[in-house]
Amino acid sequence: MNTPKQPDQTLIKLSQQILYAVKMNEETTDLQRNLSALTLEDLVKALPDDKFKNCFWINIYNAFTQIKLKEDEEAYADKNKFFTTKNILIARQKISLDDIEHGYLRRSKNKKSLGYLGKLFPGSTEKKLRVATPDYRVHFALNCGAASCPPIAFYSPEKLNQQLDLATQSYLEAETFFNRNKKVIELPAIMSWFRADFGGIKGMIDILKKYHLISMNEKPAIVFKQYNWTKDLNNFSEE
Repeated sequence: MNTPKQPDQTLIKLSQQILYAVKMNEETTDLQRNLSALTLEDLVKALPDDKFKNCFWINIYNAFTQIKLKEDEEAYADKNKFFTTKNILIARQKISLDDIEHGYLRRSKNKKSLGYLGKLFPGSTEKKLRVATPDYRVHFALNCGAASCPPIAFYSPEKLNQQLDLATQSYLEAETFFNRNKKVIELPAIMSWFRADFGGIKGMIDILKKYHLISMNEKPAIVFKQYNWTKDLNNFSEE
């Protein structure tokens, strides 16, 4: 009986290596050069399913956020420019942090539509590299360099589901506050920004029950917290 061939994890390891180099404050030039020398065909072949795509793009997003903010400490002064500038060279193409988050990980969603609208004309490259089914838990894995961001972890395909569950549980426990007397729960701002990703208010209540933030018979009102954009680099998970 033939054992099924396992997908090559070379690119996953490369994404982890560049993230580790960032964590250790090591030079990333050679690793970035390796990423830039890839072809689109290399990426498509090495990222055969959503597990691989999520792991690779989460690691790359978190690594390059740190790289860009360390290269230019004032980059946060214009956040729109920071996230939309195409200054990440992968597979001979320049992409932005927004391309990764809203194009590849959220499957071509319009950034400002609360998650309810898709992009009108996503490019052919984006279509090849985006996930088939977006996972709302990714929002609790992406670190944009701000104090309200979740800690950075090193994601891998074989542990992805457990890692995303842990990231979601940890972030929600830290960032939610339930006033049982008033029956009001405060949720992180990112759940407001991308509310359709979480299934709207009903979906958010279901998520809170799933992760044991509220009991099964509770239906609190929801309010959203303000996002703390204070820059906070090197926020790496201990896990």
